[in-house]
Amino acid sequence: MRALIFGASGQDGHYLAQVCQANGIETIGVSRTSADVQGDIADYAQVAALVQKYAPAYLFHLAANSVTRHSALFENHATIATGSLNVLEAVRRYTPDTKVFITGSGVQFQNTGRPISEQDEFTATSGYAVARIHSVYAARYFRTMGIRTYVGYLFHHDSPLRKDHHVSQLVVRAAQRIAAGSPEILEIGDISVQKEWVFAGDVAKAIFTLVQQDHVAEATIGSGLAYTIQDWLDVCFQLVDRDWHDHVRLRSGFTPEYTRLVSDPTTINRLGWHPSMSLNSLAQLMMASPG
Repeated sequence: MRALIFGASGQDGHYLAQVCQANGIETIGVSRTSADVQGDIADYAQVAALVQKYAPAYLFHLAANSVTRHSALFENHATIATGSLNVLEAVRRYTPDTKVFITGSGVQFQNTGRPISEQDEFTATSGYAVARIHSVYAARYFRTMGIRTYVGYLFHHDSPLRKDHHVSQLVVRAAQRIAAGSPEILEIGDISVQKEWVFAGDVAKAIFTLVQQDHVAEATIGSGLAYTIQDWLDVCFQLVDRDWHDHVRLRSGFTPEYTRLVSDPTTINRLGWHPSMSLNSLAQLMMASPG
């Protein structure tokens, strides 16, 4: 039994491969950079060739540039939206029994600050959200043709593999350097923003849980617990016995994308998944990881 993982070089692909392998599933990772196979999900010919070659039992579309700014409009559309059409059509033509997972995001929903579930309405607040919305409707369309397609809407999650420009890793790396004697001042935006801090390894297990059953096609995946960026600063700097107030400067005029983004994980919880790692445990894991 095989799984094709597009976006294998990211943190989600890394942990999902571990989950699949632990369950006796051979994984073939696909990425434009480092992976088992170098390939571009935006290229239908490449996708179709891989689907025909490996005939996977599972296909996971995790590939994306996790940047929501407008300058990434066309890259997001090609990777997320066109990529979804490519994997779905390739499966329809060549391996219609393959289970397909399409990644969704909490930022594609209308966000009033209350917990968001998979039943809430979408809203196009960015080019990134547009691409995500497009991919979900593609998944729903192919589902009408009998393709077993799942969508998991992911909220903020982290691991030691998180890239350095993300706020969580930005804080971790700065705290590590400061503890080692760096005199730097970390400049950061609105630290009152509330989001979830879930371990990417737990999210991978939730994705695997979702595709193991045939009754639920879409689910929000998160902890349902929101913490501020200040909470993250507190725990990371406490771990190196420093007061973040002495090392952080707030960026003036910064406007966050949202003030609170939190999931309602009722559906995925009913399928038996719950996150195992707390905010403090995640901070300890990331702070212990070398830069």
